[in-house]
Amino acid sequence: MFRLRCVNSCLRRLLHGGTVNPDHVLEQLRVCSVEDRVFDVVGKNKAKLTVKHVDCAVEMLWQFQKEKPQLLRTVELTRSHPQFLTLRVLAENKIALMDDCMLVDMLYNFLRLNVDHHDSLVQQLVSEAWRRIERFPMSSLSKFAICLSDQQLQHSSLMGHITSIVDQKLSSIDDARILTAFMISISSLVSPRLRDALISRADHLLDSMDPSHYNNPRRVVQFLRHLRYSHRPLLEKCNQIILSNIPRLDAENIGMIMGLYQSLQFNNCDFRLAVKQRLTELIDSSTEPFSFTKLFVALAPMASPEIREGLENTALLLADELNAQQALAVAEALEEIQSRNLSLMSKIAAVIQRNLHAYKPVEVARITQALLLLQYQSPELFSKLRNILVNLLQCSVFPYEVTMLTRVLSMLPSPRLEDSVISRVDAVVTQCSLGDLNTISFTIAKWVRNDPSYRHNTPSKYVRLLQKLNRCGHERLQTADRLDFVLEELRFISGEWFDEMLLEETMVTLQRMMDQINWTNVPDLALFLTRTNHLCPPLMERITSVAIEDIDKIHHSATYATLLPFSVLNYDPVRADELYDVCIRRFTPHISSFDPHLLVLLAYTLAVADCFPEELVREIFSIDFLGKLDAQLETLPDALNMRTRLRLMELNRAVCLECPEFQVPWFHERYCQQLQKKGNVSVSPVQQQIHKMLGDVLDGINCVRLAVVTPYFYTVDFECILDKNLQPLPYSEQSALQILDKEKVHWGTSLVENIRDELPPGAQRVAVDFLDSKSFCKQSHHMKGEALMRKRHLEILGYRVVQIPHFEWNSMELSTLDAWKKYLKKKIYGELFP
Repeated sequence: MFRLRCVNSCLRRLLHGGTVNPDHVLEQLRVCSVEDRVFDVVGKNKAKLTVKHVDCAVEMLWQFQKEKPQLLRTVELTRSHPQFLTLRVLAENKIALMDDCMLVDMLYNFLRLNVDHHDSLVQQLVSEAWRRIERFPMSSLSKFAICLSDQQLQHSSLMGHITSIVDQKLSSIDDARILTAFMISISSLVSPRLRDALISRADHLLDSMDPSHYNNPRRVVQFLRHLRYSHRPLLEKCNQIILSNIPRLDAENIGMIMGLYQSLQFNNCDFRLAVKQRLTELIDSSTEPFSFTKLFVALAPMASPEIREGLENTALLLADELNAQQALAVAEALEEIQSRNLSLMSKIAAVIQRNLHAYKPVEVARITQALLLLQYQSPELFSKLRNILVNLLQCSVFPYEVTMLTRVLSMLPSPRLEDSVISRVDAVVTQCSLGDLNTISFTIAKWVRNDPSYRHNTPSKYVRLLQKLNRCGHERLQTADRLDFVLEELRFISGEWFDEMLLEETMVTLQRMMDQINWTNVPDLALFLTRTNHLCPPLMERITSVAIEDIDKIHHSATYATLLPFSVLNYDPVRADELYDVCIRRFTPHISSFDPHLLVLLAYTLAVADCFPEELVREIFSIDFLGKLDAQLETLPDALNMRTRLRLMELNRAVCLECPEFQVPWFHERYCQQLQKKGNVSVSPVQQQIHKMLGDVLDGINCVRLAVVTPYFYTVDFECILDKNLQPLPYSEQSALQILDKEKVHWGTSLVENIRDELPPGAQRVAVDFLDSKSFCKQSHHMKGEALMRKRHLEILGYRVVQIPHFEWNSMELSTLDAWKKYLKKKIYGELFP
């Protein structure tokens, strides 16, 4: 019995050594509740501290900070404590004794406590981790990857090594948190193949994880944002998980997710409505600068006028307490909502002015832009900002930074431009992307116009720089070999310089890469062609064949972008019917899951092409859908809100005129009347010229009406009535338009009611429209879809439509008064005129 008792005692000592030989230092550390207690234990036991004690102490110091709100953290105070230096020295001396997990945890915690990246401790921890990297478990490897990202080592060979390990062991990663941490860290190094594999693995793991862990889908979205890759199925899955967690999110997390969605151009009605409600609930609890700033930036752009006013009043009270970054965030939010609150602007500007020394170059540019767009008046502040911008630009070496600083600098008034600025721009031009080159060209154009010497001739310094821009742009296109990279650089390009200098070369480049067009980049290419307004049949035919072949791989929401150029540019490919059929079959089962505004835009695009799928039309003009659309419109930016409302009106008009069998009512009368009242209709010099000549051709100015509003609110440039013998009939009443001067036309109150006089038997109403360059594809006489739809609708309304293209009216053949009149007679009277 005694021997048995001894064996049991030995076993207990072996299995529970802590019970027999308790580690008093470790126990003391574990019961500490504040940083000072940890430091007391460290100070009293310096000689006894083992690597395990150091690890525990550092871990607890970070946990104490982590549990505090951001505003209350005291990392700098902790880092400056004398005993923190003791821990750093001990850790550096005991690196060899650390096991793999402890080594990475120690590095992670010290970085979180703001130990400098160049500190010898951090450097030695990283070096030791590199030596052991092949044997790290995936959890430690992912944390090590995060540490490297914290040190701005995303492009290092060490991160490349980690990327290779992840590629080899991807199938063994079963934890969504570990995978998403890897995805963020290695995003700048992944190949398209590894990107797709990571997306597939993430898609699988998101289904099996705890849905309350919303940081996992957030990191997936962040990964997609880093790659600028909008993978809609995965985005929608992430969004559903995030939506289920909205009640638990604070303003900071909501703002972060909204920013990611915006970067990916991902709009989701349910998300915006849910976060609007959640942010509104957080108003009362967001009473200090940190949380209120996050709330203000996220909520103000989508809030009602009453809530927005309350937010601005609170911002005014807190303005003096804001730090540099918070003031910048509020200034940009004020610019986004186009605030006219002068008191708040002045307060924010004062905070910004006090902190000008604290801003990075790009932040100075953002500040300047926000204050300029707010039309804030302060010559003193703008003079300071200009000097700072010039100084920053002169020493900047990053192309994107030089481009942004240059663009914002050009927005400021200046009597002259420093040669050093031109020299700095010239130095980085060869490294610039197509987007940067386009921005710089726009800037140079402004400088040229503002330069006093421009009145005499364009200064040679600008000419040389423009020539270099043109050369760099052409070289970049001619040497490009990846279609996806070219499309990425072309994503937001527009303007005269691109159209005149690079558009043709761009089309040549895109056709050279035509074999790279596939289902993943078809929507981006289609959007580019639509935006440039350039008709390129070979590219359109290639888009058609790829879309028809791989329509099941294209996300249903991307059918809108795919069809857009065919509708807008009025191009019928060889397989037009098949293209529209497969796209309609693709999106129809998903109609209810479309964002309301996107469904309206899609339906309008189809209407322009004279295509009206019944299921789509009935969905949009249902009471439930229109209610959901109204709710969504309140959360959208003003420009998108107005565009969607206009497209809904135009769709309503098209359905009423072309599909009366659907029995959709016309409910936009008041909306159209409000649009009329908002502004005057401008009459161009060409329209004035045509108006006068029509009066001569039709035997009197009283036989012509100008800017006539039709039923369903089309505005016809000119209207006349011909009797059965094709003789012009004078209008019985004075036109309901009052011409107050030669430039503006003002609406009369009873215009629409008065213009539909009964026609005599056999008479016809003629609409004469002048078509400017906007009605045609770029550098082409090919008429666009909207001009053709307008003609269809006017004909349904009983008009014979006469269209006068700008290139005919302004041609050399019509250079005399008699030639113009003869042209008008032939247009109006047709074959009867010799």
